Amino acid sequence: MRKPMWALLSVLAVVLAFPAAGVTKQHGGTLNMIAWEGYTQPQWVKPFTKKTGCVVHQKYGGSSDEMVTLMRSGGGGQYDLVSASGDASLRLIFGKDVQAVDPSKIPDFKNFSRVFQSPPNNTVDGKHYGISLQWGPNTLLYNTKKVKPAPTSWSALYDAKYKGKVTIPDNPIQIADAALYLMKTKPSLGIKDPYELNKTQFDAATSLLKKQKPLIKKYWALASDEIDLFKNGDAVIGASWPYQTNTLVAAKAPVKDVVPREGATGWLDTWMVSAKTKNLDCAYKWLAWISTPTVQAQQAIYFGETPVNSKACAIMDKLSKGSCAQYHANAPLRYFKQIHFWKTPIADCGNGQKNCMDYTKWQQAWTQLKG
Repeated sequence: MRKPMWALLSVLAVVLAFPAAGVTKQHGGTLNMIAWEGYTQPQWVKPFTKKTGCVVHQKYGGSSDEMVTLMRSGGGGQYDLVSASGDASLRLIFGKDVQAVDPSKIPDFKNFSRVFQSPPNNTVDGKHYGISLQWGPNTLLYNTKKVKPAPTSWSALYDAKYKGKVTIPDNPIQIADAALYLMKTKPSLGIKDPYELNKTQFDAATSLLKKQKPLIKKYWALASDEIDLFKNGDAVIGASWPYQTNTLVAAKAPVKDVVPREGATGWLDTWMVSAKTKNLDCAYKWLAWISTPTVQAQQAIYFGETPVNSKACAIMDKLSKGSCAQYHANAPLRYFKQIHFWKTPIADCGNGQKNCMDYTKWQQAWTQLKG
């Protein structure tokens, strides 16, 4: 039987006793980070501080919108790093909130698959505004005792029989999930990209979410919010991340997740450095540390996502047998292309038309939807 994720992490103490490439000892320094919940765990933060002397303080962001706002607050110098997803990274780049970084200072950058070295969500005009971290799909999470038969479609989130027991993220980008479902189930709408929606397509997606609203128990902000909902029985089905599944399974909750037949949206996250950081040396040390195969493997197993360092796969299997294949780390490009990754919606539809609904419209619609 597979051991709980939490128990498996203890074996990492042996691996972490060896120096990480490119990380040298220093004394002093503080990094204030904005991160997704589960991205700054003691298992890899404490060894980093011990090795470098750089102390980490984190604030968890509940959404990409919140992360962008926080990076721009306090005069823009309050935070040093942010783990930005694709629907935030370009906003931060074009808003000049983050600075270009030098990949040559990250020894393991050469071990990233090419698609993760210069993806469009963090590379502009040949400049790298951060280092790719991990990626994965948004999943359908369900209580195996309460949801039968096991769901195979996102249609379960719109099923009236689960009224008052559904939970989805409190995030405007959730409109893309509705658009993806419609893209597969109502081809007459002509949706080709769930982030590039003209008014008719956009209205169809938001209309679907309005019909869903009476079924919702809660729009969750933090991953821990959804975990509590499932633990307490307040929700039995919802849109989720593998992190919630791992945490709930470790707590012996009767849950499973699935990528439904319509496919999934997903994330490719980037550690980005504030344009106004005063701790650049520690920031580079963090980028080097979090990019090493061991730490990549550690985070991948803990969170339930896929590392960008191609050398992490073998370490994942040593820590948790079969985890490399489970999270598709041994075939990332093939699996990668099946996921519609978060990106910031803009007016340019990518087909010569400029009539797509930009992200401001998404935010306005989401606010109105929640009332």
